[in-house]
Amino acid sequence: MSRKENAPPPSTSTPPVTPALADHLAATLRGLRAERGWSLDRAASETGVSKAMLGQIERAESSPTVATLWRIASGFHTPLSAFIEPPMRHEKPAFRSAAALRDRPASDPMWVAPLFPYDARLGFEMLELTLAPGYERHSEPHLAGVVEHLIVVRGTMEVLVDGRWHTLDEGDAVRFPADRPHGYRNRSDAPAVCHNLICYTGLAAPPTA
Repeated sequence: MSRKENAPPPSTSTPPVTPALADHLAATLRGLRAERGWSLDRAASETGVSKAMLGQIERAESSPTVATLWRIASGFHTPLSAFIEPPMRHEKPAFRSAAALRDRPASDPMWVAPLFPYDARLGFEMLELTLAPGYERHSEPHLAGVVEHLIVVRGTMEVLVDGRWHTLDEGDAVRFPADRPHGYRNRSDAPAVCHNLICYTGLAAPPTA
């Protein structure tokens, strides 16, 4: 199903997370808990996200922030893209359209297009991120060994690496260890778009249904 209607608008408006994406997130979280035999209490302990919030997400009653999604993904040792789209296999050519995939998976004013969801045999996922004007996010450390690669394809953004903000213009790129604090922000008055290649080590394959 096309999601072109969810492409980021030129203004700073932030439409709600779409029901289909909220339902996928809810089903994925329930599936991860069932696979591991975890109670909500155990999931809360492992992720650092409250039992109440996890329950609301599983019932598609709450839209978590991107930071909360990362905490859940890290707690379950699963890639972020598992909460946006089912994993892909790489045996056949795959042609993907960012415009058709772009959606807002969390309450933050950031849109994500899962260009290539996580593949356990390749060890990475590739996302297109669109940061609304004024957007800023400080990210907690991800799982040990996670490395991010950012390539700006439109606009200007800043990346927090080793405690310092670095400006990236269109065509600029950076690679950094993401298992330490980092961040992203867009201080311009236009959306900033980047490609984010996230490499993982030692992850189990996420659920496929």
